[in-house]
Amino acid sequence: MEILASIRRNSLGLGLFAVMTAGLIAVTQQFTKTTIQNNILNAQVAAFNEILPSNLYDNDLTIDTALLAADPLLGGDSGTKIHIARKNNEVTGIIFATTAPGGYNGNLDLLVAIDKNGVVTGSRVISHKETPGLGDKVDLQKSPWILSFTNKSLDNPKLVGWEVKKNGGDFDQFTGATITPRAVVLAVKNTLIYFEENKTSLLAR
Repeated sequence: MEILASIRRNSLGLGLFAVMTAGLIAVTQQFTKTTIQNNILNAQVAAFNEILPSNLYDNDLTIDTALLAADPLLGGDSGTKIHIARKNNEVTGIIFATTAPGGYNGNLDLLVAIDKNGVVTGSRVISHKETPGLGDKVDLQKSPWILSFTNKSLDNPKLVGWEVKKNGGDFDQFTGATITPRAVVLAVKNTLIYFEENKTSLLAR
């Protein structure tokens, strides 16, 4: 009988330990998940503030979003997410999470911010697989090249200027790497064209 009682006590102890351990794991996972989500949101806000002046909006760009139907001008084939900037409830700009196909090692993901007048306020390559030391100069951490799009529009330069200099355009290419910058220039230009063609509906959101 004492042996059975001991077994019961041990079983009960192990059961309680298992429940407590499972509970602790669940709490830890939830805490970690929340921390990760907060870090992602903070990173997004930091990125948005780098490419869109904070005085242009007073809304939360992380939740004021929409999904545009797939369009060749925006790259990709599953639609494009946009973040809508508003000031006093009026749309002041759009941040496009667009794609530049045709990089040397595949697609490049970009954020392109355009104000209501069709002027690029900033852009960043947020994901790529380009060759270190060559195509990866599209990354701001490697080179300031991506800043060359700031304050550009379809009138500045004219459409013929939206090419790398090797092809008669206004934008620098990299030594030993023309394909990657050419793809990014085309993607930013196409995003501007999309904005101009859909300006009325975008600003009425």
